[in-house]
Amino acid sequence: MLIISAEQVESTLDFTTLVSALKSAFSRDFGMPQRQMYPIPSDDTEHHNTFALLPAWTDEVIGVKSFTNYPGNPSKGLVTTSAQVLLFDRESGVPIALVDGTSLTNWRTAAVSALASSLMSREDSESLLLYGTGAMAPYMALAHAAVRPLKKIYIHGRQLSKMEKTCERVRQKRPDIDVVPCPTPEDIITGVDIVSCATSASIPLFKSSLLAAGTHIDLVGNHHPNSRECDSATVHMSRVIVDSRLNVLNEAGEILIPLNEGAIEHSHILGELSELCSGNVTPRTNSSQITLFKSVGTALGDVASAHLIYKKLN
Repeated sequence: MLIISAEQVESTLDFTTLVSALKSAFSRDFGMPQRQMYPIPSDDTEHHNTFALLPAWTDEVIGVKSFTNYPGNPSKGLVTTSAQVLLFDRESGVPIALVDGTSLTNWRTAAVSALASSLMSREDSESLLLYGTGAMAPYMALAHAAVRPLKKIYIHGRQLSKMEKTCERVRQKRPDIDVVPCPTPEDIITGVDIVSCATSASIPLFKSSLLAAGTHIDLVGNHHPNSRECDSATVHMSRVIVDSRLNVLNEAGEILIPLNEGAIEHSHILGELSELCSGNVTPRTNSSQITLFKSVGTALGDVASAHLIYKKLN
């Protein structure tokens, strides 16, 4: 069995290839039972600690990702998410690889968002506002830049030093893009094409009234029923696609809260990522519509990403 390290994940993947591989995986037949999320009791009442199991299979491989999510870890000098992905050969059932899932999660999450954006955002999108300065933030910015002709990226976070650090990491990979800290996102959000949120926020990050026509919204940070990165009005005004109905309707406050309020009905979710990739759902019908993609993470994304790395290294 091949043991694949974080360093190998980082040196093997690129977003153009990964987005393409994920689109292929989501367009074909696959199996993906509901992922299981288990809250872990803790003395840290400010954050929700979680342990999760995500199984999936394709016609070539079976896989399961297990991960922990401890939002309070960065203050202790530790990573928020720790994960491993175990792959088995589909035909024989023999284990073939164990892949570092922490680095893979960053790549997969960002690539799934970029895949959705490549189908939902306007093709001429040139600007991105990214909420979040955690480990995933540079990946999110670079992934979106891989599928749209971005000329400017704004990075917002709670600390200027973290905003600057995230900006510098993105600039190192994409010196052709103007990447700047954004302490007051409310001043520029109306003028951006894509808004991406990868935070641990429990309350909405922006007001729906500030959004411009044609904006694409990407929400990946929250997977708790009572938390959300945007308000009900934003969801109500948007064409909504989710990565997985099953998982989102079990975990995502962005959808569950407006459903409980009566602000939307279940039919407001127009489709999920597999239907988007296969062309069975229309992401937008004109350039002025606001589109929204909500992702909580899918096992298929992990398994397909891990299998891509395995094939490149084996």
